[in-house]
Amino acid sequence: MTTALRRLRNYIDGEFRDAADGRTTEVVNPATGEAYATAPLSAAADVDAAMAAAEAAFPAWRDLIPAERQKVLLKIADRFEERAEELIAAESENCGKPIALVRSEEIPPMVDQIRFFAGAARMLEGRAAGEYMDGFTSIIRREPVGVCAQVAPWNYPMMMAVWKFAPALAAGNTVVIKPSDTTPASTVLIADIIGSVLDELGHSRGVFNVICGDRETGRLMVEHKVPAMASITGSVRAGMQVAESASKDLKRVHLELGGKAPVVVFEDTDIAKAVEDISVAGYFNAGQDCTAATRVLVQDSIHDEFVAALAKAASETKTGAVDDEDVLYGPLNNANQLKQVKGFIERLPAHAKIEAGGEQVGEKGYFFAPTVVSGLKQDDEIVQQEVFGPVITVQSFSDEKQAVEWANGVEYALASSVWTKDHARAMRMSKSLDFGCVWINTHIPLVAEMPHGGFKKSGYGKDLSAYGFDDYTRIKHVMTSLDG
Repeated sequence: MTTALRRLRNYIDGEFRDAADGRTTEVVNPATGEAYATAPLSAAADVDAAMAAAEAAFPAWRDLIPAERQKVLLKIADRFEERAEELIAAESENCGKPIALVRSEEIPPMVDQIRFFAGAARMLEGRAAGEYMDGFTSIIRREPVGVCAQVAPWNYPMMMAVWKFAPALAAGNTVVIKPSDTTPASTVLIADIIGSVLDELGHSRGVFNVICGDRETGRLMVEHKVPAMASITGSVRAGMQVAESASKDLKRVHLELGGKAPVVVFEDTDIAKAVEDISVAGYFNAGQDCTAATRVLVQDSIHDEFVAALAKAASETKTGAVDDEDVLYGPLNNANQLKQVKGFIERLPAHAKIEAGGEQVGEKGYFFAPTVVSGLKQDDEIVQQEVFGPVITVQSFSDEKQAVEWANGVEYALASSVWTKDHARAMRMSKSLDFGCVWINTHIPLVAEMPHGGFKKSGYGKDLSAYGFDDYTRIKHVMTSLDG
C-alpha cells in the first residue's frame, strides 16, 4: 500500500494551478530519500500566464506610495510569524533540515529582513535637486524596474525567496519566482501567505507569482519578453547561462553564485575558540552554503595542533533526524549532490589525508559525515572547486604574503574570514582579501543592514541592505526649465 503524494501547485494571479499540460515531477525528502509530493513541471504556457499576471499588476503596485507597500510587507512579516510552524514543517520536509534550527536560525532573520525592506521602501535616495545649468533644475527619480523573474536555490529555499521578493516588492516591482525543482514546498506556502495579505489589503494578487519547474522552466522565465530583470542564486554555470540568455534583450541581471571562502588562521589565534566557531560555520546546513567556512588556511607553526582540534570537533559534530535537537545539520539536498560530494573524496590526491569523516552515514537519506581533509596543495581540485558539503579542507601557509596569495587564488570571491589578535594584520588582510565580505575572528553572521554579494565568478549585485534594495530600482533624470 502506497501513501498518496501531496500535490503542490503553481500560484498565478491569485490562483493555485497545475501546469497547463498536467506534467509533474516528484519531490523527495532528502532525510528519507522518499517522495512526499508532486510539483508542476511548468512550461511556456505557465510562464506566459505568470508573466502576464505580473505585468498586469505592475502599474498599480508601482504607483502606490511607499507607505502602502510598507504596510503590505509588514503584514507579510507578521503572517510569517503567525504561520511559523507551517513554514518550519515545509522547509524541514523540503530540505531535511533539523526542525529546531529552522525555528531558531531561519524564521527570525527572515522576518527581520522583510521588515527591513518594508522600511527601505520609504527611504528612496538620490542627489538633491539643483541647478547644474543656468536656467534649469534637475531632479532624480528612483523607480522600480518592472517585472522581476527570480530563481531561488535549494540550500535555503525559504530564506532566499525572502531575499528576492522582499526588496523587489518594496521597490515597487512585481515578481515571478521559481524555487528549485527539489525544494518547492516552502515557496508555494509563501505564495499562500503573500496572496492572502495582498487580498486582505485590496491589492492585486498578481503582484506575486510562483512557478514550479526545472532548468528549462527557469530558462523560459529569463528569456521571456516581459521581465525587466532576472535574479538568480545558484551555481556559476547557471549564472553564466542566465547572463547569456538575458543578454539577448539586455535584461538587467542580478547574480549570487558560488563561493570558496578562505578561512585564514594566524598563529596568534585562540585555537580552541577558532576551531569551535569554524566547525559550526563549516558544517552548518551540511556545508551547503556559498559562504561556508570550508577552506581553512592555517599558519604552519600551529598547523598540527589546529588540525587535531578540528578533527576532534568534527567527530563530535552530529548529523541526523529532523526532530533530534542535538544535531547540527541534516542531509545533503539530493542524490546528485551526495554523488558530487562523494566524488570529491574519491578523487583526493595521494598527498591528502582524511582526518575525520569522509563517508556517507545512515541507511536512508543523503547524510554525509562531518569531514576534515589535510595535506592539500593550492591547485588540488577540492581546494579550487566548491564542494557544497560538510567537508573542511586545511592547507598550511608560512607567512601573510602566502596566505593572501592562496586565499585569493580561486575563481570565487564571495566571503572570507581572518583569525588573529593583531589589529593591524586584520586591517591589512581585510584590504588584501578579494572577497565581497571579510569577517574578522568570526565567520558567517549576516544582518539585514549589510550587503551580501561577491566578485569574480561569485557574481554581481547585492542581497540585503540598502544596496540590495537599490539593485531593484532604476534612476531617471528629470530636467525642467525655469523659464516656465
